[in-house]
Amino acid sequence: MNGPQDLGGQMGFGPVAPEPDEPVFHAEWERRALGITLATGAFGAWNIDESRHARESLHPATYYSSSYYEIWTRALETLLVRHGFLTPDELEAGHRLGKGAEPARVLQACDVAATLARGGPCNRTVEATPKFAVGDRVRTINAHPVGHTRLPRYARGKMGVIEAVREAFVFPDTNAHGNGEQPQHVYTVNFGGHELWGQGADPSLSVSIDAWESYLERA
Repeated sequence: MNGPQDLGGQMGFGPVAPEPDEPVFHAEWERRALGITLATGAFGAWNIDESRHARESLHPATYYSSSYYEIWTRALETLLVRHGFLTPDELEAGHRLGKGAEPARVLQACDVAATLARGGPCNRTVEATPKFAVGDRVRTINAHPVGHTRLPRYARGKMGVIEAVREAFVFPDTNAHGNGEQPQHVYTVNFGGHELWGQGADPSLSVSIDAWESYLERA
């Protein structure tokens, strides 16, 4: 999807201005927003790709006017309503009005550290051998799906070279919509700046992205 989050190479958004000695959280509510997101994610009702898609699906006016954790919170509201844990009326009221869905599991405070340390690996074993090898010239597909995709808009329909062959990983485009993990090989692909940005681009510039196999065609 061409969502508001896909800003690579877009003009008019100003320079990136890193904050020296930036704190982990700028306000106490951000700490709480992270905690609530992790706790509800442990319910088992959605996966990381669906949560990303919920953020990407926010209206551009909302997305661009929201801070990082505001985006997380707004997307979480969507997920909680979608999966029956809350209703729109309860969000409006600010408290529970009835019995909602029951989570498959609840993350206990004593288990948080171990759960975070364990993470959620998304690498998988597949029988198929990689279609491409290091040094192969490839072209990314020029597709604009309605649903979730991890292929950046600026890199679609572009020529690049395989830099590395990675493991097989869960395919986000299907996993985000409940259509299964459908894992496939992932490749690091290098693109020249002129290929991505056209005439006038810095000739010394190159960009590497990790791309799932179905994003690539042999050039």
